[in-house]
Amino acid sequence: MEFKIKHEFFNNAISNVSKAVSSKTPFPILTGIKVAAEEDCLTLTGSNSDIFIEKIIPAVIDGVKVLEVFESGNAVITAKFLSEIVKKMPSDIHIKVDEEQHMTITSDDILTNLNGFPSEEYPKLPQMEHAEHIKIPAIKLMEIIKQTAFAASKNESRPVLTGVHMSFKENRFSCAATNSHRLALRETEIDCNITGSFIVPGSSLNQLAKLMNHEAGVIHIFLTDSYIVFKAETILLYSRLIEGRYPNVSGLIPQEATTVITLNTNQLLNGIDRATLFAGEWKNNNVHLEVKEDSKLRISSNSSAIGYIEETQKINDISGEKELSISLDGTFLMEALKTIQEDEVRLSFGSSMRPVLIKPVGNDFYLHLISPVRTN
Repeated sequence: MEFKIKHEFFNNAISNVSKAVSSKTPFPILTGIKVAAEEDCLTLTGSNSDIFIEKIIPAVIDGVKVLEVFESGNAVITAKFLSEIVKKMPSDIHIKVDEEQHMTITSDDILTNLNGFPSEEYPKLPQMEHAEHIKIPAIKLMEIIKQTAFAASKNESRPVLTGVHMSFKENRFSCAATNSHRLALRETEIDCNITGSFIVPGSSLNQLAKLMNHEAGVIHIFLTDSYIVFKAETILLYSRLIEGRYPNVSGLIPQEATTVITLNTNQLLNGIDRATLFAGEWKNNNVHLEVKEDSKLRISSNSSAIGYIEETQKINDISGEKELSISLDGTFLMEALKTIQEDEVRLSFGSSMRPVLIKPVGNDFYLHLISPVRTN
């Protein structure tokens, strides 16, 4: 294998696929990046066996030749050293790999040799030929991931809760994530003929959001029995699905409320942010919300070691009972509010120990539930 490539494009591609590589894998070959050269493109692949990231570099980008392939072939080179060496190279890079999988990297007057792994031992990518397929605007998918994946559990004791439950039914795509203390649910209308559901690891979706945050156009989603594949124009992410039955979260959403208040989203977010400075010293990062007869919201937090903070905010609208007292995990509340783009947010309360329903005003496709915390 032999090719010459513009430094910027090779370096960026290595950075992308390295996100899937783990240095702690028991399989040495998975510490490497597979580099495959064809006549008109270069493909880099990184994997930890649960996810694969594949980046394709075409020979010509926006009318500029960035790659010239002299001999096709492939090699697997340790990601850490390939990344660090390429990053420090001053200009365009010339690479040659011999039959023994020794890679020679040249840039200006600098020459480096790296030993590779037998490329035939690298895991095969899941096949997509007969996979079910849908497509969704990239901007829409990134928005949905950012509004849900953060709510998935980090605790591996219940593996299904570490994932995001995605379902398709009657041209509606919904995503739900919960750690049993909070729930994020996002729906959108989509043109598809697939009916079914599956659980995608939250970590895979967070990785996808980083990779494709600036992608335009459409993302194609392919489904196999054990993998889901997200494909943009030049980058693909393959993720293993989580097996198991996801809980029926629709039954958790309260249909009635005793108090409903509407507030300015950013004002409430900033208030919770201030309160959590003290809440970090208190169990569960608790902040206390209180409404009294003056129809204003009081946000407070207390730490015996640091002190006390309280502020009062204007309530734009209130219905139901005019008195309320409840404690919530401040971090959960702040993370939920950060995902709301609308100017106003509506909070619906039941009894002191029923979950709080949080919805942006004017958007019926997104909601968040947070369970209250007990305080002495």
